[in-house]
Amino acid sequence: MQAHSDRTGLAWLNPGDSAAEFSCTFGEASTIFKKRLRASLLGSLLAIVGTPGDCLGLQNGLTQRGKGQSVVAEATEKYEKSTSSTILFSDVVVKRRRKFFRARKWSYLDVRYATVMVLMHVLCLFAPFTYSLGAGLIALILIFITGQFGMTLSYHRNLAHRSFKLPKWLEYLFAYCGVHALHGDPIDWVSRHRYHHKFSDSEKDPHSPTEGFWFSHIYWMFDNNYISQKCGDQLNIVEDLQKQLFYRFLRSTYLAHSLTLGALLYVCGGFPYVVWGMGVRSIFVFHGTFLVRSVCHIWGYQTWNTGDLSKNNWFVAMIAFGEGWHNNHHAFEYSARHGLESWEIDLTWNTIKLLQIIGLATDVKVPSVIQKQKMLQTVR
Repeated sequence: MQAHSDRTGLAWLNPGDSAAEFSCTFGEASTIFKKRLRASLLGSLLAIVGTPGDCLGLQNGLTQRGKGQSVVAEATEKYEKSTSSTILFSDVVVKRRRKFFRARKWSYLDVRYATVMVLMHVLCLFAPFTYSLGAGLIALILIFITGQFGMTLSYHRNLAHRSFKLPKWLEYLFAYCGVHALHGDPIDWVSRHRYHHKFSDSEKDPHSPTEGFWFSHIYWMFDNNYISQKCGDQLNIVEDLQKQLFYRFLRSTYLAHSLTLGALLYVCGGFPYVVWGMGVRSIFVFHGTFLVRSVCHIWGYQTWNTGDLSKNNWFVAMIAFGEGWHNNHHAFEYSARHGLESWEIDLTWNTIKLLQIIGLATDVKVPSVIQKQKMLQTVR
C-alpha cells in the first residue's frame, strides 16, 4: 500500500482518543517527528495533541499548550526510539538515517565527487598487476606529500585551526600539496571542517555518525544539497582564506591540478605510475582521513569530556599521521600537537616541531598544564 494512502491512528498520543477521532496520514506524522518539533510547527502539534479531531483544526488546541508539550515530548521520544539504532560495539545512537541512493536528487558536485572516488577505486584494481619498485616508491612519497604535508599539516592544523604560522611561500606550497589529495580546495575543506567543530555531532554537523557510519565516513560527500540545506552558508567562516588570491585561484582551477599530476605521472612511468601514484595513493589518503570522521567519533577512548562523540583511536593515528588522537584535538582545537601523551605518536607534530626548530614554524600553539587541568576539572 502506498504511503500517501495509508492512514494510521495516533490515539496512542492520548489513550482516551480513538483512531477515528484523531488520525492523520503516516507521512504527515513522520514528517512532523523527523523535524524534531521545530518551533515553527510546535503550536500546530500542540493543537493536534490538545484537541483531537480534524488535523486541520489547529487553532482550538492552543489553549492546552502546557499539557500538550509534555505529551508531544513523550511522543517524540517514543518515535525516536522506534527509528534509532546503535552502531555495533559502541554507544553511538543513529538517530536518523539518510537515504543515500533513493528519494534524493544528485547535484553536479555529487556526481563529480562520486566519479573521482569511483575512478580512484577502479585504478586500485590494477595495482597487483602493475606493481614495480618505482611505482611503489612514487605512491609512498606522494602519500606523505599529499597526506601528511598537504592534508594534516596544511589543511587541518595550519589553515583550519591556525595552530602555527608559516612563511607565506611555505604555507602556499603545503596547501598546494593538499589540493592533490583530492579532498577539495582549501576554502571548501576548511569551511566544512570549521563548521564541523562548531556543531560537532549535532544536527548541523556535516558528517556525524548519528546519521550512520557510512554517512559520516563517505556518503556525506555525495549529498551536497542536503549538507547545504542543513548547514547553510559555510563560507562565512573562511573569510581569512577568501581574501587571498592564491586560495581563490585554487578554488577556481581545482581539478586541473590533479589532472596535470596524473598526466605527469603517465609521462614519467606510464600506466603503473598512474595506478600507484593516483589510485593507490589517493585511496590510502582518502580513507585515512575518512576514518577520523567516522571511527574517531565511534570507537576509542575519551580523555576529555568535550560534549561530543570524539574519541582517541591509536589505529587511526598510525595511518593518519597523528590525526587519530581526535578527542585530544576536540578538547584543544588550537593545538598543533594532537598526541598529548608521550606514547601518543603524532608524526605531524614531530614535523611541525622540526619546522619550529629551524625557524620556519612560529607561534606554535599547545595546551599549557593549567589549560589541561582546567579541562580535567570540567570533566570530573
